[in-house]
Formats: sequence, C-alpha cells, structure tokens
Amino acid sequence: MILFKRTSILLSSLAVLSATFVLGSPLAAHASVSNPTAASVIAAATTAVNKEIGVHVNVLTVSGKVDTTVVAKIGTLDGIETYHQGGETFVITVTPAYAYLSGSLTGLTTVMGLTAAEQKKVGTSSISMKKGSAPYKTFKKNLTSAAFAQLLPALKGTTLLPARDKKTNGYQLKWNTAATSTAAATTSVLTISSGAKTLPIKETVTTSGGTSQTTFTKWNKKVSVVAPTKTIKYATVFG
Repeated sequence: MILFKRTSILLSSLAVLSATFVLGSPLAAHASVSNPTAASVIAAATTAVNKEIGVHVNVLTVSGKVDTTVVAKIGTLDGIETYHQGGETFVITVTPAYAYLSGSLTGLTTVMGLTAAEQKKVGTSSISMKKGSAPYKTFKKNLTSAAFAQLLPALKGTTLLPARDKKTNGYQLKWNTAATSTAAATTSVLTISSGAKTLPIKETVTTSGGTSQTTFTKWNKKVSVVAPTKTIKYATVFG
C-alpha cells in the first residue's frame, strides 16, 4: 500500500497570515482568559476549537522564486485542500464516504510521491479512497474536525509573548522547531483571539529559507464539498 509523500501540506507547513480576518461568529473585545499564560490560552483555545463546525485556512509560503499557496476548508465531516506551487497542483477532498486525490503530473509525482506509471493511470481523474481504508483515515484526520486541535501547539516549548498582536489585540504564542534531516529549523508565532471565542486568527512561520503566512477565517461556518465525478479506484492505481 502506497504511503503518500505528503498527506496534507496544510498541516505539515502551517504558517502566517494577512491582517484581514472574518469569523463566522463575531469575537467580542473583552478578554476571554483571566491572567493569561501559555497553558491557559492553549487550554481555552482547545476548548473553543472543539466546539466549532468549520474553518477556512489560507497559507502563503514565500521561499525562493516560486510562492506556494494552500487553501483549505475544514469541516466536521467534510473538507477540501487545494495546493499550488508553480505547475505542481493537487486537490484533496474528503466526504463522509470517500476521500479523493487529483492533481497535475508533477503535483502527484513530485509532491504526493506517485510514480510516473501510477500518475499515468490517474490522468485527469481523482483517486477514490473508501471510508475505513488507511488513506481515507489519514486524509480525514487532516481535513475534518479531528484537525482542529492540530492547529494548536503543544504546551511544552511554547511561550506566551508579553505583547499582544498590534492589529488584533490577540494573544501571541511562540515556539521553535528544531531542524531535521528533511526540514529547516522554524520559529512560529500563533495569534489567538482575546475576544469571546479563543480561536486562532493567524500564524507566522519563519525559516532560514522563507516565511509562511496563514489566516484562519469563517470559524463555525458549515463546510460542504462536492465529490468529483470522474474517479478511479485506489486499488486500480496501486494494485
């Protein structure tokens, strides 16, 4: 059984945001956490995100000459993620019954790890992965409500910055991730609303090679997706 090279670009490279954000429910101006600390803000945010039914996430990564964009809608039972980096594109769609993967030639081979022969079988179709299968479970974990808690950092190694975000007055959580054999070291700053709902607003991730900016918008808006009609079964592609 193939293990896709990247199961979700979104959750493996979350980064910062723009200054504009729109939430499904307005965030009141009063503080939502008394005597905030990293622990209390993360705890409040965890409780808050687990009550939501959807969020839209937009990621822009600037590194070298080609920008990378990821747009995702994460819902309770449905989700969709679209990735673009030059000619490398792919779309992951999750429904209650199936997950689907489609993309350009290089999107499927270079980014997702299919062989040339496997990509040729797929062509312009979408690979269908049935509920209960290992690939379905992986995509569901990343693009439905199970992903909400993954948007927040672990408490260990995370600090609450003394200054609030200037544009939103949100709490700012900062943490560092050490370099690995396949990824550079990163510094992340996640802004959490200090309003009535303690929800993520934006995140910035900085590395030696570039910067990613992520915005979280339309919290609590129901997400519904349309399943592709031209499909090919997972077993047909990978045997």
